[in-house]
Amino acid sequence: MNGTASSTAGGTVNRALGDGGYDVVVIGAGAGGLNAALVLARARRRVAVVDAGEPRNAPSAHMRGFLSRDGMPPAALLEVGRREVAGYGVDLIDGSVDTVLPAPGPTPAPARFSVRLAGGAVVRARHVVLATGLRDELPELPGVRERWGKDVLFCPYCHGYEFRDRAIGVLGTHPGAVGHALLLRQWSADVVLFSHTLEPSGDERARLAARGVRVEEGEVKRLAVEDGTLRGVELAEGRAVPCEAAFLVPGMVPRDGMLADLGCARDGNGWLVTDRAGRTSVPGVWAVGNVADPRAQVVTAAGTGAAAAFALNLELVEEDVERSLPVPVGQG
Repeated sequence: MNGTASSTAGGTVNRALGDGGYDVVVIGAGAGGLNAALVLARARRRVAVVDAGEPRNAPSAHMRGFLSRDGMPPAALLEVGRREVAGYGVDLIDGSVDTVLPAPGPTPAPARFSVRLAGGAVVRARHVVLATGLRDELPELPGVRERWGKDVLFCPYCHGYEFRDRAIGVLGTHPGAVGHALLLRQWSADVVLFSHTLEPSGDERARLAARGVRVEEGEVKRLAVEDGTLRGVELAEGRAVPCEAAFLVPGMVPRDGMLADLGCARDGNGWLVTDRAGRTSVPGVWAVGNVADPRAQVVTAAGTGAAAAFALNLELVEEDVERSLPVPVGQG
């Protein structure tokens, strides 16, 4: 089952297969994509994984809440995962995908999709699993981007415990900031919501007060960082409020532009519509992890990758059976 593939040149990237390509091409080598590839490879499917090397959690030093992997550096998990799938014969292709298109004729029958990489190379596949995650859009406040993933954070379940019983600030840069502040109060009695450009309603203020979260009015000017550590939040009026961690809700944009030409259905917020197994509205196209669910943590993404692989392999079995059936007399 072992083979080789390369995205360094134009042309067609495939094993020398009579059927025109891979059973499955997985786009994205995060936890979801690698777990899908692992399950499919163990089912003896021909699998390639294309990855641009831009994991969402790269700024974080550790993963949390993943049983047996709690505290493991994200890069270490991916390194182990790549090594595991390669051991089952999965082809790992370093590169980014420009677009996924229906395979043009005269492509051999089983290959339904052409996955075009940056630089012109093409990978053909019967099914495609999108596991490219999402992009966090951060507010343009001095200090936010520099400290992102360190002491400027998003996920309370990933980082709240590390800042338990310490001064926590929540930046009012997103409508979800009030809910975020209410949740973070679970980890610390010292939580402050910086209203910034957000104006909490009367009901929201009452809920914050009932939870013991205070509100600092006024716009935020910058984050006060000294010696590579967050010291507080400086308001436009010049006053600085001490805190040791600042949480915010980023804008979340799925990395799914390569599917634009396929016409996959989307919900009212622009996210891909999938069923519980990860099927999109286009037969043969699947989406797992953060590209379909912004709430998915690493452990969740890995689970969705496995679930999609189980269902996908069953569909491949059905396709294989249909192809093997004898052609009825008179229909040949």
